[in-house]
Amino acid sequence: MQAALTRLFAIMPLIFGFGFVAPLVAQVMAVAGWDAPFGLERIVFGLIVGGAWGLYAQIRGRWL
Repeated sequence: MQAALTRLFAIMPLIFGFGFVAPLVAQVMAVAGWDAPFGLERIVFGLIVGGAWGLYAQIRGRWL
């Protein structure tokens, strides 16, 4: 169990980026009435932003 939790927490920034940041970006865009660029759906754009931010946090070890 400890090994499984260690592996899970090792990729937590990616999970947070995809699971929280992506839907948040999509919902903020919907409330604000903004369309996603390049004809993408809002959630797809949110997944791109959230995934990129999560990957950045995974590599650098920090969110900012």
